[in-house]
Amino acid sequence: MTNKSPPPEEPSLRADAARNRERILAAAEEVFLERGANASLDDIAKRAKVGIGTLYRRFPTREALLAATNDERLMALAEASRKRDDKLDPDASVRAFVRDLVAHASHYQGLAAALGTVLKSGTAGCQASGEEVQRLLVRAQEAGSIRRDVSVQDLVCVVTAISLDIEQGNTTKSRIAHLTDLFLDGIGVR
Repeated sequence: MTNKSPPPEEPSLRADAARNRERILAAAEEVFLERGANASLDDIAKRAKVGIGTLYRRFPTREALLAATNDERLMALAEASRKRDDKLDPDASVRAFVRDLVAHASHYQGLAAALGTVLKSGTAGCQASGEEVQRLLVRAQEAGSIRRDVSVQDLVCVVTAISLDIEQGNTTKSRIAHLTDLFLDGIGVR
């Protein structure tokens, strides 16, 4: 999530390649919603009516495909977080963003386990969310509400842990705020 280099510019696609990419993303969204993040990539290619080679040319890994299907949602989370700046203090801003990421990681069954890798993918949404969590963390550390030794990766671990607990049925989404507060209270200033 702390990848500082800009995402690689994707070359302009031919019209047919752009259509294939959009069909793959639409099919992936449907299949991931139905069967989870570990669904067969062959099934996604079939639903998109493209060959598996076409899918892999556009998205060389499952994580790249997951990142692309989540890109707009991650971008929206980062934008919503920035808009809350004047309404929330630094501590509350971090808590709200962590809660949003936990809720997002529950979008597909199995996404929580891949979240750390997906967030490092370099897509515009992943980069925006990474920059936002970094910005929020620094802001909260400067305000003295979060310890200085806490890193972005620490927060990703918290998000992943809570998301996996929800995904495995050990807790409900209604407890996201409670669990987030429990973790973040533990990393507060001492």
